[in-house]
Amino acid sequence: MKPAVRAITTIAPTALRSSTRLASFRGIDGLLTTYHRSTFALAHQYRQSHQHTMASTGAVDVNLIEAAKKAACQQAVKDNFSTDFKYVGIGSGSTIAYVVEAIKALGPEASAHMKFVPTGAGSTKLIRDAGLTVLQVPELLDEVGYESRGASKQYLDIYFDGADEVDAELNCIKGGGACLFQEKVVSRLSKKFICVADTRKKVDRLLSNWAYVPVEVSPIAAELVRRELIDLGSKDPVIRIAPSTTTYLITDNHNYLIDAPFPTLLLNSQPELIDPAKGVWTPNALTAKIRRILGVLEVGIFSGLTGPQAAKAGPEAEGVKPVKIYFGRTDGGFETQE
Repeated sequence: MKPAVRAITTIAPTALRSSTRLASFRGIDGLLTTYHRSTFALAHQYRQSHQHTMASTGAVDVNLIEAAKKAACQQAVKDNFSTDFKYVGIGSGSTIAYVVEAIKALGPEASAHMKFVPTGAGSTKLIRDAGLTVLQVPELLDEVGYESRGASKQYLDIYFDGADEVDAELNCIKGGGACLFQEKVVSRLSKKFICVADTRKKVDRLLSNWAYVPVEVSPIAAELVRRELIDLGSKDPVIRIAPSTTTYLITDNHNYLIDAPFPTLLLNSQPELIDPAKGVWTPNALTAKIRRILGVLEVGIFSGLTGPQAAKAGPEAEGVKPVKIYFGRTDGGFETQE
């Protein structure tokens, strides 16, 4: 579907505080650690490198991008946020700071009764710094209780997050910031996922620009998983190293991440082109294959059904794909795709 394009007047963006981008706290116990700083630093390192490369070629004005992302977040909140909501998911992407800012700007009367469910240490701090109420996933499940077998598990009214790459079907790669498992859980528990990114993340097919599929794994099985990924067609999958160290990055869940490069993925509408011998997969097929490997916790591909589609399919269906993307453009405008 051809995306709708809207023009906006750009303004100088307010820079994200370094504490929002780089510092993070353990989601449950609030203890600051080197490992948790590293998870946000990894995404920041990629982002800074990518912006420097683009800027050095004269291809993009980073200030315009930030202004456009902020405007896109403001529009996403305006279009999708309701004061009737009770539970709101907040993701780990750097862009989502602007979403939280837009929600806070609505005033305490709009959100005082709400609880905000984070996807990691950084988003926990982001919510708290905005004066909003944090509710971790285990606390959410305790609060809503267990209804009955077959009851809906979409407890969150909405989930806002970014993405590392988005294809023409709105399938996403996430996990550059090392929070993919929490993001997958919160997305599945939400009625709908609204994604905000910039157009540099927009591609026809996944792995066109982004280099790898992040996979969260048990440390004891990391090498086993790495070899299985090679068998699936990954070219030199590696266990992620924490930035500025020589040690493996540890996720909030005390696991490792394997970054697995694959050939450019197909669309889910192209299953007839799957070629296992060449490592050519659709997002759905690759996710299913990787999930079957012993030691894998989760895969950083968000594809398949959206939240509303999963609700119609039944409580066992998984809905983790966004229903709509708000893209900030390099000219300072933004566009949407759904």
